[in-house]
Amino acid sequence: MAAALKKVMTLASMLLPYGVHELRRRLSNRQKLPLNIARSLEANRQLAGLHAGQRCFILGNGPSVRDLDLSLLEGENVITVSNGYLHSDFDKFRSRYHCVPQITYGLMNSEDVIRWFEEMHSYLGAAELFLSSTEAELVRKQNLFAGRTVRYLVLGDSFDDRLSEEIVDISRPVPRVESVPVMALMIAMYLGFKEIILLGVDHDHFLSSSYQYAFDLKVQKGKDITANADGTLQTNRHDDFQSLARLWRQYRAISNISKANGIRIFNSTPGGALDEFDRRPFQAWFAE
Repeated sequence: MAAALKKVMTLASMLLPYGVHELRRRLSNRQKLPLNIARSLEANRQLAGLHAGQRCFILGNGPSVRDLDLSLLEGENVITVSNGYLHSDFDKFRSRYHCVPQITYGLMNSEDVIRWFEEMHSYLGAAELFLSSTEAELVRKQNLFAGRTVRYLVLGDSFDDRLSEEIVDISRPVPRVESVPVMALMIAMYLGFKEIILLGVDHDHFLSSSYQYAFDLKVQKGKDITANADGTLQTNRHDDFQSLARLWRQYRAISNISKANGIRIFNSTPGGALDEFDRRPFQAWFAE
């Protein structure tokens, strides 16, 4: 009887649509979040709409920033990313928020990450920090960022699986990102900013065959697995274009979300390859 019932259930399972199997697979793979991460996500709810109607600048690390007078950002809401605390004039504008995505442990080991986080902490002033939940345990064990507000994002699903054009809710697991400006854009929209201006988001290394920064790296120098110490790329075109395709789809998704929610995103990067957002010169924001 049991064997017969098992055969019937197997046959019924084979007749189910593919989408049902895919849903069951995702649900079975979804693990319960650790209590500390769940509490951290819950705390992110207090950020919803915090800067409603305001504008912010997301400052990337591309070499185009070298030509900008970043002192003009003094008094603005600025979100920096990764090594962005090394920008010239950082002491003048001091970012309000700082973002670091999931870390790739290749040339970077745990000791390197600890040193990097310590360097970051010494430069960031009072900035609130957003990290990937993958680094939460390291931060806890090493008692890093003492006295600083540290928030976490659970970067899990794919933007390709997200059909909604609602603002991404950072108090729940969010899509993983191909590049940190996408993470900053999700956070900025959740915070309620209605005008978001991108700077130094170049994404043109596939044209120049070189990955450069607007500043000299310190702790992280020589730790990028995709580029040599001189900036020349180690990745082949096939892998690079696959990554770029994912990145551009993420920017397209962000663009669609912003338009559906009355948010205006501008790219004020001098040059660069990103073409998903309207362009406006950096100086134009301060002309009045």
